[in-house]
Amino acid sequence: MREPIRTAIAGVGNCASSLVQAVSYCKNRRHEAIGVSFPELGGYRPEDIEIVAGFDVDDRKVNRPVGEAVMATPNCTEIFWDQLDDQTATVHRGPDLDGVSAFMRNQPPEVSFVTSALPPLSADKVVETLKQAGAEVLIIFLPVGSVRAVEFYADCALRAGCALVNGIPVFLASNPAWAKKFETAGLPLIGDDFKAQFGATVVHRALAHLADLRGVKVDRTYQLNVGGNTDFLNMMDMDRLVMKRESKTEAVQTAMDNRLDDGDIRIGPSDYVPWLNDRKVAYVRLEGRLLGGARTSVEMRLEVEDSPNAAAMAITAIRCARIAREKGLSGAIPDASAFLFKHPPIQIDDPEAYDRLLAFAGDA
Repeated sequence: MREPIRTAIAGVGNCASSLVQAVSYCKNRRHEAIGVSFPELGGYRPEDIEIVAGFDVDDRKVNRPVGEAVMATPNCTEIFWDQLDDQTATVHRGPDLDGVSAFMRNQPPEVSFVTSALPPLSADKVVETLKQAGAEVLIIFLPVGSVRAVEFYADCALRAGCALVNGIPVFLASNPAWAKKFETAGLPLIGDDFKAQFGATVVHRALAHLADLRGVKVDRTYQLNVGGNTDFLNMMDMDRLVMKRESKTEAVQTAMDNRLDDGDIRIGPSDYVPWLNDRKVAYVRLEGRLLGGARTSVEMRLEVEDSPNAAAMAITAIRCARIAREKGLSGAIPDASAFLFKHPPIQIDDPEAYDRLLAFAGDA
């Protein structure tokens, strides 16, 4: 029997909720679990993941078992597995830094941020906590735009000897300076910004690729997303949205044979609709020309539960981190990142990225 993949989570929000639920769900349902990407990868199954620590700043989550914390307000994702008595790891009080936007501090109680009265852990204490928990992987699920907070936890991972999985659009694996830090430390770095299991970006990429394959000249395109979870609320602050928009735009641009001018492509979150909760609605449009310049266009509406869509990739990425450690790999891991993330170190067409992920894991 393989040793569990001991994993810590920075940011116990909706994506963390779906991840924690997924681990317990897969342990209980095993081969009957629905919708699992890569049920077995490199000999590891999702149920081999063990959550050993969490870090958050909200009073409703701090100092509570992670199985209880992921169900606390303002989390609003779909509950597909509520038997979380096995998820007993403690959620610790992390530092605020830039992890909480002004939009989150000035909202009704059901969605607002509630500051924990406990003093935040210092970097030394976070490192100590990771080591005491025996964490070998740290996954980052902080709000979009949390540059200082992400870099804080990345530094802590380096000092604690943890591989890092970066689920959000703050560029680490795709940043050569950060990749070099993890290479020097002998630790894997996988990221950046999860490309959801069946989300707007992967579907948009497929449409754009299909147009190229069939000889259609794509002239312009947009992808507009609305949702009701706290990250959509957080992204109403346009200053926090810069990297997210870049990540999503590049994921589509690199799927096409010819780049569009900046004025002909617009991709990113566009509004917050509270009653949608964790549902995300994406509107995608492509306009182009067929033979002889005859005009064509396609419009698509995609609705998904946002956080399980990301967690499906997270349970794969965590297993990739263990596989990379076993192989003695360090720094950014392109073959483990390209299929799973919007802004990986190297952009690769999805079918090839899928094959390279399997080859990396030894399953090809």
